[in-house]
Parts: sequence; structure tokens; C-alpha cells
Amino acid sequence: MPAARLPGALLGGRLWLPATQSSRLTGPTPQEQEILARLRAGEEPAFESVFRTHYARLVGLAQAILRDRAPAEDVAQDVMLELWRRRESIVVETSLRAYLLRAVRNRALNQVRHQRVAQRGAPEVAWRPGGPPADRDLLEKEMDVALAQAVAQLPDRCREVFELSRLHGLKYAEIAQVLGISVKTVEAQMGKAIRVLRERLAPWLPEGGDM
Repeated sequence: MPAARLPGALLGGRLWLPATQSSRLTGPTPQEQEILARLRAGEEPAFESVFRTHYARLVGLAQAILRDRAPAEDVAQDVMLELWRRRESIVVETSLRAYLLRAVRNRALNQVRHQRVAQRGAPEVAWRPGGPPADRDLLEKEMDVALAQAVAQLPDRCREVFELSRLHGLKYAEIAQVLGISVKTVEAQMGKAIRVLRERLAPWLPEGGDM
């Protein structure tokens, strides 16, 4: 999967990497259980609430895979439509967010395979800092680019885990559901990603490698 564009990742002159998250979820939250019950009952306002809450995130994940906004929106809309069609039978094990992201990922990857457009090797890094360039921002820009390139060079599974955690804010149990792997595997891949990033970004880190 092509690497998604990462936002700026510098805080106080130090490179920020995610801290360990809680790895266990007991299931959908009470709010999600309520919205799922309303969905199963065919309440359109419940569906509209889910759409407003998750649509942008779903498009973002699909676009990271397809590298094209229009088909990414189509994938997200197809998944939302399927949610409504199958509302009476869906089973959500961790969270509705993870359920939808998994569906988007699978559908987008199937589209890539079908069209035979998957590109191998080093992906292109689309990078645009959040504000206008300024001399005082040059160092931060260089560090951000170095981070984006380092993430792009991670092994595929490491990169997926890192991006779902860092970009999409998923907990480890949600990532496990999205990728169809165990929580232990998520933890191991995240640890590997952080170790690799520390090694590759050593020149940008404070003395001693403290992040």
C-alpha cells in the first residue's frame, strides 16, 4: 500500500512517535451499541450520523491505498451503502470505526488487484507542509520529510500498523480487526516500526536518541 502523507510530527524540537496504547477493547461502546441498534431498526437518522462521523476517515484510508480521491470516495460510499443494506446482520467485535475501516481497506485492495495497478518498490511520498515556507521552518520541513521517507520505507505490514495508529488514531485491538491479525502481532509490528524509525532518524534526534 502506498504510504499516506503524514502531518508534521515535531513537537518542541523533538521527533514525536506514538506512545504505547491500550491494546484491549471489550467491544462497541454503549453509544455505538445504541447507534447499531437504531441502524438495525432501519432508522435513517442513525445511518446519517454514522456517515457524518466516519465518511471522511474512510475516504482518507481508501485514498492512501488508491492514490486517487474520486475512486476513494466511491469505495467509501460503497462501504456505507453496504452497511445500510446489511444493517440487520452486521457483527461488530471491537468498534464500528474498525469495522468500517476494515471494509474500506479490503474493498480498496481488491480494486487495486483487479486493475493491476499496484506499484512495487519505494512509493512516492506526497508531502506538503501545513503552512507557507519560511526560513525558520526549513529544519522542521527537512525533519518532516525525513520522517515521511522513513515511514514509506517500512515493511508493508509495519507501515500499515504505524499509519493506522498514527494517522487514524486506532487502538491496537481496532488495528487488529482492520488488518485481520492478532493484537500481539500489532504490538510487535508497532514496536518494530518505532525501532526502525529511531535508527533511520537518528541524525535528526537529540543527542542520545531521546524521542
